[in-house]
Amino acid sequence: MSGGPALAGRLGTLQGTVYSNLVARFGALQGDTFPLHVGDTWLRPPEGCRTEDVHHADVPDVNRYTPVPGWPPLLEALRARVEARTGVPVGPEEVHVAPGATAAIAQAVGAMLDPGAELLILAPAWPLVAGACRAWGGVPVHVPFLGQVQGPADVAPLLDRHRTPRTVGLYVNTPNNPTGQVIDRAVLEAVVAWARAHDLRILSDEVYEDLQFEGTHTYVRSLAPERTVSAWSFSKGFGMAGNRCGYVAGPADVVGGIRKLATYTTYCAPFVAQVAALRALGPVGEAWVADARQRYAELGAACAERLGVPAPAGGTFLFLDLRALGCADAPDRFLERCVERGVLLAPGTVFGPYPHHVRLCFTAVAPERTRRGVEIVAELLGR
Repeated sequence: MSGGPALAGRLGTLQGTVYSNLVARFGALQGDTFPLHVGDTWLRPPEGCRTEDVHHADVPDVNRYTPVPGWPPLLEALRARVEARTGVPVGPEEVHVAPGATAAIAQAVGAMLDPGAELLILAPAWPLVAGACRAWGGVPVHVPFLGQVQGPADVAPLLDRHRTPRTVGLYVNTPNNPTGQVIDRAVLEAVVAWARAHDLRILSDEVYEDLQFEGTHTYVRSLAPERTVSAWSFSKGFGMAGNRCGYVAGPADVVGGIRKLATYTTYCAPFVAQVAALRALGPVGEAWVADARQRYAELGAACAERLGVPAPAGGTFLFLDLRALGCADAPDRFLERCVERGVLLAPGTVFGPYPHHVRLCFTAVAPERTRRGVEIVAELLGR
C-alpha cells in the first residue's frame, strides 16, 4: 500500500520489462538455457582495454568524477574519430560522452522533445528510443519503414502520412536493430532531404557502424550535419556493454541540452570506462573489431541458413516473421514454447507494430551455445 501522492502518470506508459514478459519464467529454468533476447556479445573487450587493465598508477584520478561532457583526452580522440569517419568538423561543444548510448540517446530525445511533441521512429526499431520519448512526455510514432520502402521515391509519401504539426524529428538506425538490414545510401539521402524540407531534427543511431558486413557504412551526419545528432556505443563496437560508455556528436545547441540533462541525471560516464574506451580506439581495438565483424558475419549467416531466412547485412540480430516461416502457433504461444525448451527470444511488438515477429540475437552467448539454441528454434518452427 502506497503512503503518498500518486506517482507520475507517464510511468504508466512505460513497460516494466523491455524485451519479454517471460524473463522471470526463463530465469527459474534449470539446465541448459539460451538467452538470445538481448543484444550482447560473448567476446571480451580488446586485450589491454578492459576495466581491470586500468590502474591507478597509470591514471591516478580514475576513482574520481570526470567533467560532465567527458574525460578530455577521450573527447579529443572522439572528435578526431568522428571527423575522420564522417568528413564533418566537430567542435569542442559538439561531442558528449555518456554512460552508454542508451543514456546518450535518451538525453538527446529529452533535449529535442517538449511534452506532447512527436518523434517519428523508422521501424522496426530499437525499443528503448520509444520508451525514452514517453519518459520525457513525448510521443513516439512508429513508421513501418524497412520492408515498405523499396527506393528513394517511397520515402516522402510514407513519412508525409505520419507527420503532424507536433512532429519535431525522426530516428533512424542502420545497420538496423532488429532486422540486420542496411539502409541504402540513396534512401537515407531521401530521408535527409525530407527532414530538411520540413525543418526536422534527425537522431541517427550509428552503434552498429563497424558491424556492417558488406559495403561502406553511410553516416547520416555526413549528409545533414546541421540537424543530425549521431550516437555511438563502445558496447557494440568493442564488447564493452558492462562498462557503460557511449557518445553523441551533433549541433552545439542539442549537445548543450544533452549536457544540461546529464548534469541532473547521469552526471558523467564511469571514469574507468572512459579510459578503457580511449585505449580501444587504437590499433588493438581496430584488430579486435575486424575479428569480431568476421566472426559475427559467419555466425549470423549460419544461423540464418538454419532458420531459412536471409543472412543479416550487419548487426547482431535476426528478425523472424513467424507467418512467413509457416509457424502455426500464435506468437505468444511460440515464445512460450521456446522458453519451455530453454530459449528466450524478444517479441516483435517491442520493436513497433510487428505482432508476428520475434528477434534473435546470435552473439549474446558463445557460438556453440547459440547454434544449439537456434537448432531448438528451428525445430519449433518445423524446419
